[in-house]
Amino acid sequence: MTTDVQAVILVGGKGTRLRPLTLSAPKPMLPTAGKPFLTHLLSRIKAAGIDDVVLGTSFRAEVFEEYYGNGESLGMNLRYVTEVEPLGTGGGIRNVLGELTAPDILVFNGDVLGGTDVGDVLDTHRESGADVTIHLVRVGDPRAFGCVPTDKDGRVTAFLEKTQDPPTDQINAGTYVFRREVIEGIPAGRPVSVEREVFPELLARGRHVQGHVDQSYWRDMGTPEDFVRGSADLVRGIAPSPALGDRHGEFLVQDGATVSPGALLIGGTVVGAGAKVGRRARLDGAVVFDDAVIDDGAVVERSIIGRGARIGRRALVRDTVIGDNARIGADCELLRGARVWPGIEIPDGGIRFSTDV
Repeated sequence: MTTDVQAVILVGGKGTRLRPLTLSAPKPMLPTAGKPFLTHLLSRIKAAGIDDVVLGTSFRAEVFEEYYGNGESLGMNLRYVTEVEPLGTGGGIRNVLGELTAPDILVFNGDVLGGTDVGDVLDTHRESGADVTIHLVRVGDPRAFGCVPTDKDGRVTAFLEKTQDPPTDQINAGTYVFRREVIEGIPAGRPVSVEREVFPELLARGRHVQGHVDQSYWRDMGTPEDFVRGSADLVRGIAPSPALGDRHGEFLVQDGATVSPGALLIGGTVVGAGAKVGRRARLDGAVVFDDAVIDDGAVVERSIIGRGARIGRRALVRDTVIGDNARIGADCELLRGARVWPGIEIPDGGIRFSTDV
């Protein structure tokens, strides 16, 4: 057990962009490649030799402790600190200070699916002697993000807002290493942003903020599109997760699921425990939660099918989110960002995007 470093995971967000799935579960607990999303991050932290973790919770805080308990089943020591009011990234980190005793604190955004070596980020922090180290990832198109330039020694020089002409392709990947005394200096009891307040103030005071720059796998799992792609990348081994071991391929079928003859599963599809896939159904990049049913001849592409939901015969579901226990009738077509709330029933042929019946 490493005693000179602890990890903090911020899991307090409401996951509004993933509704209706997050009406019943916090985003970090949604099934991703057959396991709660948070389990993949915990497995990466454990693989780096760190087993003392504090979860900063807020929305549906009780769900985390009910599932993971004290972390013994993972070989980890998990503790929980709940925000009564949303405190932002900086405020969330400051809120867990009472549970932090190590000199170095690794902080993770619980929304991010990452592939960087956690130990390498920690090594950069210690070798550079930084007050704070930020994991920066290079992306092909940084215009959608604030960017973070560094000098020739890797020291961060600025935190820039989104621009159509960014001076660097480096963006904040949502993983940090703080010296504990820096966390002590974050204002307590009010919302604080690390990106807009804590980090710029550190630079203004001449403190050492280091960048750990790489091109590792990185995806913010906040939207249905990214959630589907992230899950598929885990299944196919594109995104690393020690929690999956060597189980990689075009699909992942959980124990207790039933896949009928003639069904086609491709694109990193996941079929949850107790789910049923009918004859000649086609699932491409689908995330099918536990106990859902995909009837004969249905097509599900790049979509999330909630727990206990049913997709009728010959229905087409593409780029769509279906809530828990919803019923989509035969021959329906749901496309292009459609979202069906839990328990809703759509009759046979009730929604279509084409005229042929």
